[in-house]
This record gives sequence, structure tokens and C-alpha cells, in this order.
Amino acid sequence: MSDLPEYDHAEAGLSRRDFLRTSGAAATAAALAEAPLTHAEEAPAKIATKAIGPQPVQLTLDVNGAAMTTTIEPRVTLLDALRNYLDVTGCKRVCDRGSCGACTVMLDGKPVYSCTLLALEAEGKKIRTAESLIDGGKLDAVPAAFVKHDAQQCGFCTPGFVVAMRAAFDQNPNATPAEIEEALSGNICRCGTYQQMRDAIAALCKNQPGLGTRRKEG
Repeated sequence: MSDLPEYDHAEAGLSRRDFLRTSGAAATAAALAEAPLTHAEEAPAKIATKAIGPQPVQLTLDVNGAAMTTTIEPRVTLLDALRNYLDVTGCKRVCDRGSCGACTVMLDGKPVYSCTLLALEAEGKKIRTAESLIDGGKLDAVPAAFVKHDAQQCGFCTPGFVVAMRAAFDQNPNATPAEIEEALSGNICRCGTYQQMRDAIAALCKNQPGLGTRRKEG
């Protein structure tokens, strides 16, 4: 091994530093050249979507069994569409940020805050408001219990409470008072009539067999 001549980098015209620089540049260029191919292979197929807005669009909503049509901007919430465009004013605007429950409506049987949902998102779904809880002047069992036990005061939160409670009984006709109270945990009464509400809930759970069966809208 000692008989082999030493390699002179200077004579070859390439220093160790130059060699490292050249190797690094070549590796970077190769990586950049391959990158577009890799991304092209991994890119998901484009999904065709329909752009809506910003101009107003026509919208038909199923509200309490009736088809209601209006023209709104895509940014309009379900709460505003119901109250300001369709004159369905049972749901109330209180916090307007999904924290009090006064605007609660049922969407395909599930309680939702209408102030946090775009009206366009509710198209094709069944919307039920507090107005659906009266038939020919006769109150549904839930709001009737609220009246009997004086479970409302200013009334702003009441529509949201009765809709949420009606939805809870629809989902579980044999619910216990504790289960109904849990279902109402997203609703707030600023007047503090919670004890009267508990009285109404207790009466409903005790005296209303089959409470989950209610009249069907069209």
C-alpha cells in the first residue's frame, strides 16, 4: 500500500471542498427533478364542485312540512333565513354565536343551533321549529307542560328549550328526567326558571307514556 503514489487533488483540478459542493448540487438537482413527478403521482383526483355566490340564489326549504322558497345570499344563516326571509319567527336571536340555544330548531330530527348553520346547508332536510309544536290551536305535550308549570318568564329562550326537549323525547320516548336535562345542557335560561322546567320534565316523564310519538308533518 505504501508503494502507491499519493493522489494530488490540486493537480486534478478538484479540491475536496469543490468535490463536496459539486456532489451536493447534483443531488439537489436530482431531487428537484423528481419532485414534480412524485407530487403528480400522489395528488388526489380533482372533485368537481359547484361554486355558489356571491350573488343571491334561490333556495327552497322544508319548514314544518311546507316548502318555502326565497332568494338569499349564500352567507345568510338558517336563523336569518327563517326569521327575515320566511317570517318563521319562533327561533330567537339572542347570542348569535351558538352558545345559548334560543335559536334551536330540529334538522332531520336533531336539534341544531340555526345561528351557526348556513341556510344553504339545510336545503333538502326537514326543518322543525317551535311553530310545529301546535296543531289546530292544541299545544304539543312539551310546551303544554311548560305552560302548566310556569316554566317560562321572558320567553326568549322558551322556543329553543321546547324544541330541544321535543327532539329528546322523539329520540327516546322513555327518557328519564336526568337524560332530558342532559339533552338541554346546550340551552340557557337567563331568567333562571330551571326549577319550573324540572317540574315540567318530571311531569312529562311520569304522565306522558309514548311521548316520543307526535304528529307527523307532511
